[in-house]
Amino acid sequence: MNFGLNDDQQMLRDTFARFLDDNSSMARVRQANESGGFDAALWQGLAELGTFAMRVPEEAGGLGMGMLDAALVMEEAGRTLASGPIAEVLVAARVLGVLGGETQADLLGEVLAGTKPVTLAYRDIAVQPVQWVAGGAHAEVVVARNGDDVVAVSLGEADRKAEDNLASNGIGEVDLGGAAQTVLASGSAALDEFARGLEEWKLLTAAALNGLAREAVRLASEYACERHAFGVPIGTFQALSHPLANFITEIEGGKYFVWKVIHSIGAGEATAGAHVPLALWWNAKTASVAAIQSLRTFGGYGLTTEYDIHLYNLRAKAWPLIHGDPQRLLQEAGRRLYAGEKAVLPDVGTVSIDFDLGETAESLAREVDEFFTATLTPELKEHAHHSWDGHHPVVHKKLAEAGLLFPELPPEKGGRGATPYESFAANAVWEKHGWTGHAKGTTMMVAAIIDKFGSDELKEQVLKPVLAGDVVCSLGYSEPGSGSDVFAAQTKATPDGNGWRIDGTKMFTSGANLADYVIMLTRTNPDVPKHKGLTMFIVPLKAEGVEVQPVYTFQDERTNITFYDGVKIPDSWRLGEVDGGVRTMSAALELEHSGGFSQTQMTMVRAAEELCRKITLDSRPLIEDPLAQMRLARAWGHCLVSEMLGLRSLWSAEEKLNLPAAGPMAKMFSTEKFLEDGSDLLDLTAPLSLSKREGAADHLNMSYRFAHGSTIWAGTSEVHRSMIAERALGLPRSRA
Repeated sequence: MNFGLNDDQQMLRDTFARFLDDNSSMARVRQANESGGFDAALWQGLAELGTFAMRVPEEAGGLGMGMLDAALVMEEAGRTLASGPIAEVLVAARVLGVLGGETQADLLGEVLAGTKPVTLAYRDIAVQPVQWVAGGAHAEVVVARNGDDVVAVSLGEADRKAEDNLASNGIGEVDLGGAAQTVLASGSAALDEFARGLEEWKLLTAAALNGLAREAVRLASEYACERHAFGVPIGTFQALSHPLANFITEIEGGKYFVWKVIHSIGAGEATAGAHVPLALWWNAKTASVAAIQSLRTFGGYGLTTEYDIHLYNLRAKAWPLIHGDPQRLLQEAGRRLYAGEKAVLPDVGTVSIDFDLGETAESLAREVDEFFTATLTPELKEHAHHSWDGHHPVVHKKLAEAGLLFPELPPEKGGRGATPYESFAANAVWEKHGWTGHAKGTTMMVAAIIDKFGSDELKEQVLKPVLAGDVVCSLGYSEPGSGSDVFAAQTKATPDGNGWRIDGTKMFTSGANLADYVIMLTRTNPDVPKHKGLTMFIVPLKAEGVEVQPVYTFQDERTNITFYDGVKIPDSWRLGEVDGGVRTMSAALELEHSGGFSQTQMTMVRAAEELCRKITLDSRPLIEDPLAQMRLARAWGHCLVSEMLGLRSLWSAEEKLNLPAAGPMAKMFSTEKFLEDGSDLLDLTAPLSLSKREGAADHLNMSYRFAHGSTIWAGTSEVHRSMIAERALGLPRSRA
């Protein structure tokens, strides 16, 4: 797996970033807006950098670069609001290079040199001769489809029409049917080449919108650190910081969504065609709402033309709308996913990034799959449950004996030395077989903390049987009065001879009725700030003074409230320094915050698809309904963004990169979309989805209920938003 750019790509990005910072400054953008939305000097400079030749094949006189290279340039163009139809000319130049041949060499030369602005028509001019095009106010040539032909339409002064518009960016309504035309090529091969260009335009425009949105949020975050209200920076208020945290997460996911689609096209994946319009829909929606929120961060100043943020707001809305309503992109994706509509996809060239988990990950996943296939008898499958209740000590032990319980651990500790990629692939198989990973995941976190902070005695008495698969552990963080504010713990640990006495109550101690030990955060010093007087311990749940009482949730699961009355433990069962629990706890939370729910989301969407094939609407399967297709496609779009955020977090762990808030982004986004789509897909498939009939209906019904808890476990979404705001945006520590 590789989310990183190679040296040449990084140099390309840096070159264009510097050029556009100088030549597409906000002063220059404003000047262009005042003169019809086109910056001739910028255009010439882009041509001299070879921008317009990037996607033209070398045999036609171009640079023959890949689509990812072009996407990197478009991200920078979006960041700087570069004036002119850059995505359109990249595509149009390639079509001219592929179809024009020797007869159009002079025209192509003028386009590449920047002396003849060219743009693209999005719809067949035989059907729609008058249409809006980007750069319609100044383009001299429009590459278009005309029935069975691909043509170059020449526009004179009389054909071009400058017109005031939302973003002052040079769009225009042009009568292409009445202008002079030159046929570039005819027939199915030519039409396919033009269709490839339109698909490429969608991805390049998505990349530009992503760059735009990122810069809008950066400007808002910068302002939120500078502007003060009530004596503090306004960025301390969650009403401002949390929406910005949402958007930087969605922007980060959208960036890699575009990259993922480019990779998928290169790999020939069957669903790549459906993902192209989804990538543009996602980035168009994200850019629009992110720019709106960014402007609101400035308050009344955001409405003034003095501040640049309004330029981002208007351009974010205008860029994708030249193609029409972005919701139609969802319809297109739905048709491609569920109605058999085919897409002709572009040649993306060399793709250096890679989102495959690798052969070793696939090999481990196959082994885990074989284990579950051989082990899970009908009786065990009856025992399976999505919660802790599905834990089965015999299967747990067999997994340990096979080295599959904690594959992340080195072989000498009973694991496989598995990479994060391999563990991710193995966990997906647990999901496939419906076997709960709660006991495994929680116990693994506790084992890692004992291994890092525990005494030799603790490692011998607890860690050793944990690794052997003989015992499991639960988490004792939350308390009835503190919830996600774990550092407000009031459960006391007081010195008692050579050990400690534990007194207090823990809430949501899931698995405590099945587990042998609990890792517990306690208050050891009440006279210092709350985060300084904490210490962590391992506490036996079978010890005298421990009481476990059930708490049932509407997710068909049991959690627990646990009481500790004079529970005595030796000092050797302490984790880390006395009053140094924050360091220990931070390590534990980092492990807990690193995951996402994309696989669970995908399983839910597949269940919804199954129901849509069973349900009839107007005597047809619901899956044939355009609205149903659109909503399923939207859910898949969310799954793909979640997947990218989750894989990015994995990649950063494997490469030991400190990507700010990568784990919290993956967890927060995936769980929020899990809940959002769980609700919407329940609506879509109602009333059948209300039932708990075995199969897809029960799964979707449960997914809706289960999703609520996913936004709370391992820290609520609000906690994660604060982490993202502080780490990824540099905002001050937040307050309600």
